[in-house]
This record gives sequence, C-alpha cells and structure tokens, in this order.
Amino acid sequence: MTNPNAEAASKARQGGVRAFVVVVLPFSCGYYVSYLYRSVNAVIAPQLVAEFGLDAADLGFLTAAYFFSFGVVQLPLGVVLDRYGPRTVLAVLLAIAAAGSVLFGVGNSMFALVAGRSLIGLGVSATMMGSFKAITLWFPQGRWPVINGVFMAMGGAGAMSATTPIEALLAFTDWRGIFLAMAAVTAGVAVLILLVVPERRDEAEADQQVGQIEGLKVIYRDRFFWRVAPLTFICQATQLAILGLWSGPWLRDVAGLDRGGVATSLFIIAAGLTLGFAGLGLLANLAERCGMALIRFTGTGILVMMAALAAIVFEAAPGSVWPWFIFGFMSNVAVLNLPVLSRYFPLSYSGRVFTSVNLFVILGAFAVQSGIGAIIDLWPVTAHGGYDREAYRVAFGAMLGLEALAFLWFLVPHERRAGRRA
Repeated sequence: MTNPNAEAASKARQGGVRAFVVVVLPFSCGYYVSYLYRSVNAVIAPQLVAEFGLDAADLGFLTAAYFFSFGVVQLPLGVVLDRYGPRTVLAVLLAIAAAGSVLFGVGNSMFALVAGRSLIGLGVSATMMGSFKAITLWFPQGRWPVINGVFMAMGGAGAMSATTPIEALLAFTDWRGIFLAMAAVTAGVAVLILLVVPERRDEAEADQQVGQIEGLKVIYRDRFFWRVAPLTFICQATQLAILGLWSGPWLRDVAGLDRGGVATSLFIIAAGLTLGFAGLGLLANLAERCGMALIRFTGTGILVMMAALAAIVFEAAPGSVWPWFIFGFMSNVAVLNLPVLSRYFPLSYSGRVFTSVNLFVILGAFAVQSGIGAIIDLWPVTAHGGYDREAYRVAFGAMLGLEALAFLWFLVPHERRAGRRA
C-alpha cells in the first residue's frame, strides 16, 4: 500500500509552489508565534513590573527564561530533527508552548511566570531550526537564502504583532488575556502542521557513515565552524536580547516617548526587522549571482548592523527611530551564516549544524538579556521611575564591544576542507 505522506511529499517536492504552501507556510506560522512570545514583553513590561514589583534584573531574568529552556535543548533537538524529521517534532513542542502560555497567563507568582515562560521557550525551540531543516530537505541549496528570508519574515510579522496591536488589545483585556489567546493560536498552529505538512526523514535515515552523536563531534571540531559561529551567535544574541525587551525601556527612558510612542516606534523597528528578513535573503541571492560569496555578504551586513548599534549606544540621534530601524533591518544578517555552514557540511548534518549554532545564540540571548538588566540595576532608578540613560550606554556598549571582537576573529582565515563552497 502506498504511504500517503510519502506520496504527498514526493508531489510537493516536484512543484515549488506546492512545496511552499504545504511546507514553508505552516512552519512559518510556528515561527510567527515564536517571535510573538519573544517580543511581547517589551510592551507589557510596565504591567509586569507594577503587578509583581520587579526590578530591572528580575524583568531581564523573567523574559530571558524563554531563552534558557530554548537553548538547553538545542543539541538533542538537532539529533531528533535529523533522525525523525521536523513535522512531528514541531507539532509536539508547540503543544508544550501552548501549555506554557496558559501557565504564564494564570500565574500569580514569579515562580509560575518563570515556569510558564520556560515552557514557552521549550515549546518554540524548534520553530526556526526545524523549519530550516525542512527547507534543506525540500528545496535546492541555491534557493535556501531566499526561502529562509521569506520564512523568517513571518517572525518579523510576529514581532510587529507584539507592538501596537498588543498595545491596542490592552484596551480590551489585560496581559493575562493576551497570553491565554496566544495559547489558543499556538495550539492551532500545532494542529495545522500535523494536518498539512508531509513528513520527510529519508535524508536523516541515509546518514550511515557517522552516528548522530558522532556528527556533533565532527561539527564542533571543525575550524571553519569556529570561525563563523562566534560572530553569528553574538550578533544574534544581542539583537534578540535588545529587540525582545530592552528596546522598549530605552525608547521610554532615553528617547523620552510615552506608551503610545514606544509602541509605535517598536512597530516601525519590527517592520524593519520584517523587511530585513525577506530583503536580506533576496540581496544575498543577487550578490551571489554577481559573484560575491555569501560569507562576504554576511560580513559586510554585520558591519552595517554594528554601525547602527553604535549610533544607538552613543545617542547619535536619540529622538529618531531610524538608527533602530536600520538595526532591526540588518539584525538578522548573521542568520545567513547558517546556509554558509549548511553548505559546508553534508546535507544529513543540517539539523545538527543549525542547532549547534543556535545553542550558543539562545543561551547567549539568555545571558545578554538578563545581564543587561543586572548592569542597568547598578544605577539608581530615576525620579520618573525609569532607568538611567548612562546604564543603557554601558550595557549596550558592552555588547557592541563583544561584536567587534568576534568580527576581528571572523576576519582571521581558518583552514577549510577542500571541495566545499560557502
């Protein structure tokens, strides 16, 4: 008897449009809710602070709990994705995220909020890497940067939804009602993925030369991996921590915006993020066609992103949203290093390559998001109940310095295996 999943997978792979509809779009919905959870605290932070009496370190730790649980499962997640495929893995994990959102929405203590936020992080831990794994299975490698960019634009849409739309919803419900509604949406996405996406595990099952765990050793012993990975995860961790929480307080305390102004500015920043998700992939594809290596393109883009962050750190235009817009637009250029690495290693390693990098990205985001809060708490709260502008300068500047060091390391040539292209 014919396996209907295998038959549907074969048909979808033969047609690019069908593959986009049954693979990219459902997984994109998962990435949408992941970014919605990741970014929503930037808007609801004042309510959480007021209701639970949180200081900056508490707020940073609570928000970053998402990243800790997200990060610790990355290595086993890579093995599971390569062995079993992304469809079932994502559906099960998104159900866990829905449960975590319910717990966060009904929580009445810091412990309950941290537990709920941690379950959410665990539940959305495969939305990006699992989707990248699916894209490598369903599409030729020349289209990976473009399709990855289109997929990630849904994350930007999630970030946009976490700004003025959430602020508008707060006129009708509180932050608890918002998290309960998000739980229902997340459960719906899990069901959608199970019903629509065909499973593919043939590439993973074909990995006969090296065992699943041995493959991780191959990745972590490779010098080229350690040239590319540090800059990738430091840049990503910085943007996740800042855009996911601290951009909102900065706009309030340094730019002097009210709640409506903060939400509007966050929406514009998220729009830049969304345009960057889609546009950077297209630009990378065009640059490659013109003879520019993808790794050179990402390095150039990271320099632009660092310049935008420097303008924010040194308050070149504190009343303008444009440095933030540019930072949002360029902030995910480092993600294009994932196709660089997935081309370099065998295709059957792709899930482990993605999660090997993402482990450091997410744990780095946990450290940065909570660390920024700890640095900010070194300065007294202002008379208006906000945080000192010098505290932001030191905290954000420390991350800019780490990015600069990682970029210098990125410029150092490392030995690469013959016959691989990046």
